Amino acid sequence: MKTTADLRTKQYLMLAVIMAVGGTWLAIGASSDDPAEVTVAGSSVPFVTTTSVEPVAGAPTSTVPDLVGDEDVPDDCTIPAKTLRTGDTGIAVVCVQKALIRTTWLEGETTGTFDAATRKAVVALQTEKTLFVDGEIGRESAIVLGIWPEEKLTVVRTPPPAAGAKDSMGFPLSSVASTGADAPPLPANSGEGRRLVFERAGQRVWAVDKDGTIIRSWLVSGSRYNNELPGTHKVYSKSEITTAWNGKAFLKLMVRWLKTDIGAIGFHQIPVHRDDGTVYQTEEELGTRLSGGCQRQAKEDAEFLWKFAKIGLPVVVI
Repeated sequence: MKTTADLRTKQYLMLAVIMAVGGTWLAIGASSDDPAEVTVAGSSVPFVTTTSVEPVAGAPTSTVPDLVGDEDVPDDCTIPAKTLRTGDTGIAVVCVQKALIRTTWLEGETTGTFDAATRKAVVALQTEKTLFVDGEIGRESAIVLGIWPEEKLTVVRTPPPAAGAKDSMGFPLSSVASTGADAPPLPANSGEGRRLVFERAGQRVWAVDKDGTIIRSWLVSGSRYNNELPGTHKVYSKSEITTAWNGKAFLKLMVRWLKTDIGAIGFHQIPVHRDDGTVYQTEEELGTRLSGGCQRQAKEDAEFLWKFAKIGLPVVVI
């Protein structure tokens, strides 16, 4: 016969096991770093980080959610303002695949991996819709699929500077320019030293001194298409005035940094029509993608960059 003391001892042993098991699972969930989150259609979806531990006898079976799956991505999803291509993985790819399946370009289930079948579907979409065919999901393809984010949300507009305000090099600021501490901070991983930084998602440019000081920052109107190649480039030529590749526009103060099959891409003043001399857009429209490849600028910003951008200056495009 078991005594009261024996039963109490058994209860203590069971309590110790429960506390040990519970502590183990708490340790799994308690990380020194917060779990990463990805924003999908206005909500945060946590990425789960797991720690490998030895199973504890009698412990419940762990059910760790997949990092990628249909349950993570709503039907009205959007992707980040970036290019997705073969080999990419994650919930943004799931969003692309769901849109391709919904529009009948892709058959099967979502995998979260931009594989050969996904690329084939993207090429078919681009061919049918007369887009630039590269098998990648960029702005134009994502717009057709209805998964491109609202661009106004990624554009930071600083208050117009005071009349007569100048940057640290003494150049007048345009209505969309700022300098020093008044400028938005530089994006992460945007290089070092004296350089030009162009953030496509925010349609913003920074001129940076060799010590990392922001000399000037301003909005541009960049390309509507997926032809602004990210990476580190260099200014390779300049022209005080040139003609657009189609012959329809005059481009003043052109600073070229990328060659393409149909012409050069560079920074220049807002273009004017050759036939009547009218401008292609207003200064208030800067910060909106309106060009075929180049980055259009206000007059003051184009004049500053013409002086700042020496041949060989690094141009970091992100």
